Amino acid sequence: MSKPLVIVESPAKARTISSFLGADFTVESSIGHIRDLPRSSSEVPASLKSQDWARLGVNVDDGFKPLYVVASEKKQQVAKLKKLLTEASELFLATDEDREGESIAWHLIDVLGPKIPVKRMVFHEITKKAITDAVTNWRELDRRLVDAQEARRILDRLYGYEVSPVLWRKVMPKLSAGRVQSVATRMIVERERARMRHNSATWWDVKGVFENSAGRLSANLTSLANQRVAQGRDFDETGNLQNPDSVVLVDESLARLLASSLAGTTFKVSSVEEKPYRRSPYPPFATSTLQQEAGRKLRMSSARTMQIAQRLYENGYITYMRTDSTTLSEGALNAARSQVRDLYGEEYLFPTVRRHDKKVKNAQEAHEAIRPAGDSFRTPDEVAGQLSSDEARLYDLIWKRTVASQMADATGTTAQVKLTGVTHAPGIEGQEVVFSTSGKVITFPGFMRAYVEGADDPEAELEDQEVRLPPLRVGDNFDATNLSAESHETQPPARYSEASLVKALEEMGVGRPSTYASIISTIQDRGYVRKKASALVPTFVAFAVVSLLEQYFSNLVDYNFTASMEDDLDAIAGGRAELVPWLTRFYFGSGDDEFPGLKHDVASHLGEIDARAINSISIGKDAEGNELVVRVGRYGPYLERGEERVSLPDDICPDEVTIEKAEELFKASGDERVLGVDPETSLQVLLKNGRFGPYVELAPESNGDEKVEPVKRASLLKTWMTSSVTLQDALQVLSLPRLVGLDPDGAEIFAQNGRFGPYLTRGTDTRSLPSEEEMFTVTLEQALELFSQPKTRSRRPAAQPLKELGPHPDNARPMVVKDGRFGMYVTDGEINASLSRADSLEDLTPERAVELLEARRARILETGGTTTKRAGTRKSVAKKTTAKKSTAKKAATKKSVAKKVTAKVTREIGVEDDEASPLEAG
Repeated sequence: MSKPLVIVESPAKARTISSFLGADFTVESSIGHIRDLPRSSSEVPASLKSQDWARLGVNVDDGFKPLYVVASEKKQQVAKLKKLLTEASELFLATDEDREGESIAWHLIDVLGPKIPVKRMVFHEITKKAITDAVTNWRELDRRLVDAQEARRILDRLYGYEVSPVLWRKVMPKLSAGRVQSVATRMIVERERARMRHNSATWWDVKGVFENSAGRLSANLTSLANQRVAQGRDFDETGNLQNPDSVVLVDESLARLLASSLAGTTFKVSSVEEKPYRRSPYPPFATSTLQQEAGRKLRMSSARTMQIAQRLYENGYITYMRTDSTTLSEGALNAARSQVRDLYGEEYLFPTVRRHDKKVKNAQEAHEAIRPAGDSFRTPDEVAGQLSSDEARLYDLIWKRTVASQMADATGTTAQVKLTGVTHAPGIEGQEVVFSTSGKVITFPGFMRAYVEGADDPEAELEDQEVRLPPLRVGDNFDATNLSAESHETQPPARYSEASLVKALEEMGVGRPSTYASIISTIQDRGYVRKKASALVPTFVAFAVVSLLEQYFSNLVDYNFTASMEDDLDAIAGGRAELVPWLTRFYFGSGDDEFPGLKHDVASHLGEIDARAINSISIGKDAEGNELVVRVGRYGPYLERGEERVSLPDDICPDEVTIEKAEELFKASGDERVLGVDPETSLQVLLKNGRFGPYVELAPESNGDEKVEPVKRASLLKTWMTSSVTLQDALQVLSLPRLVGLDPDGAEIFAQNGRFGPYLTRGTDTRSLPSEEEMFTVTLEQALELFSQPKTRSRRPAAQPLKELGPHPDNARPMVVKDGRFGMYVTDGEINASLSRADSLEDLTPERAVELLEARRARILETGGTTTKRAGTRKSVAKKTTAKKSTAKKAATKKSVAKKVTAKVTREIGVEDDEASPLEAG
């Protein structure tokens, strides 16, 4: 007997919904998008490959019609869905209730072509009541939402596929540009530029402890001779006072003079300003505020936060996690208020229902806020045993924020106090001195019993702490009992953290909060940004890319222009503007617009871009007037001064590359230590530092004028420290390859070091050695034993961990970093994830490791793969791959050079994906 078929995006969501609907329904997953724009030229149908627009996947000459294709890895799932559809009585599409979910639903209808009734199920939480209500109260597909998603998809494809190839040609391959990612990268680079411009300034003040019979208090010097004492905010980024006539700059000598001369002096309370303190609770979480708070309080990246939130949603613990709304349903309001009453008492409940309605710029949909699922919230203790560590922590955060939103205000009193005295120090006798302090007393904590919001600046978190002052009134006397002169330095602007970047992007109206996590991951994966602790540090590649975009495509990284595009897209979604005319103006331009159109912009500027200039970042001039420049090269950034060059360390931050640091690096690169003389050749043995690390060199002694070519070079063993390398060590590695002996047939066996580690050679046959040390100790008998055994991959020794990062918070598997054939990677024993160009071993945190692993896991699942390693499949896979390669090679020989160039433009996967699918973003 046929029964309804329900299709959702993910297997986890399918399992949860199936448990509610029971055997009367068939619930299956589409595993994300089943159809999208072509990712590479191989996915473009053969009949269309000759078309100029085919490389874009969008027919710009025919109303910007998109070319949709079913990815090869999705065809099996599509076939399965079609088979299930033939056995179904009706089709329920239960994808997420937003633009992306509506788009997935539309593609399913278009590809599957159902001949049975189609109904759209919508819900914002996965509970039994919500799902059964959604089955009963279904609606039609909302084509307006589909068009809104398609508009963004087309725009991002045009942007990425037109601009990214410019970066490949002028900066380096495999880079990408995107409508939001390029703006986000620019923001991070601009902050670093401000740090590089910053010149630290020193200022002094005096801190004092004042006492009387009523108590004691601490205060700082704020005024001298009726002039305000300069503080950090009075200096500009160059280190100069902005208004020197309106403030007095206290130097060290004056600060110490004041501290010594005022000791024991009596001060009088000259001012007391008391004000009532009242603070209301924060609204429940929207997507952006959840990412910000999880970053501040839980030290989770945006991507990790959304991954966990998606799991909590799909398993029925929280409401939908991609929302701009801060409103709560009536049932949720009642649940929150009931828990406040039960857990904290009636006095902590706000007298009336708090409704946190707000207008959000470029809001996507009117979803509910992110809150615990259901009309009766489960407390964190009730779900703790059902969740992983990180899931429990995030649920606890969401629960507290939701409940606190219905609690009473925190109330108290704040006070600003001034203490006035007179100095008797020589040269400043009789001048008035003012010390100031402030206090705060919380008389009723209200919502703070449950929740206090974090801050991007750790110092700002002190705001919610009490500072109690003794009883005082104007005219009271206090004795200065302990005075000390204190030095301060102005600080450069703080780098963005993920939390503060999300906040800044949202405030500017750039992009959508639902895509911020994927954007931040993308700019790290592309090598534009790396994390140092929680700070986002741009690379010099990012400097080059931003410089190019600012100079030649300024509109595309202009904050207002990008925000206005969001407004235009929302107008299209709301029916207030037409898509095709808007895309025509954006891509082809119009005579009236300042923006000439993307296509013309790229074509007109490509030839005039000076790649060398774009890839050069000036640091300044040395003492002799020589220009110091950082250049972005094929193998990474390096410093250049005339004919001198030196590679920059991978972990150095751009603002650390000062003139002094540059001199230090040039000096270090020029230093070479003579280890001694080779007794066999009488040549010098030198220890040097190169681009790829330290090495030893055998070379004739230089007379100082002419360049000497080395006779031989050899890298040091990985376990050696340069400070302890001796002449004997150097001669040992320079002696490689070492002849181990002859096999019975007279063939020579050598031990030597290679790119992938130590190994033995016998003609063209090779065998790996377990360690570098064995190159010098392996015997002929041991070598013959190795060659007598079949060569297998298992013979290669397992890579030893370079760094241990602790257990994975979800599965408790140990996470380690290893050095593999294609570079460093992090693994939990089940999933391997390569480190991006921006990730360094020293700065890699457990949080970043989890983010890389989960992103890799999601990609595997998205493409229909499995995260479980299976034995016995390698051979068959290898045969299929060989066959495919053979066919591809034959086809490739028939392609023209023009088609190869066209294919290259579309070879990068997802370079324009600012709008991510739910699985991609999660």
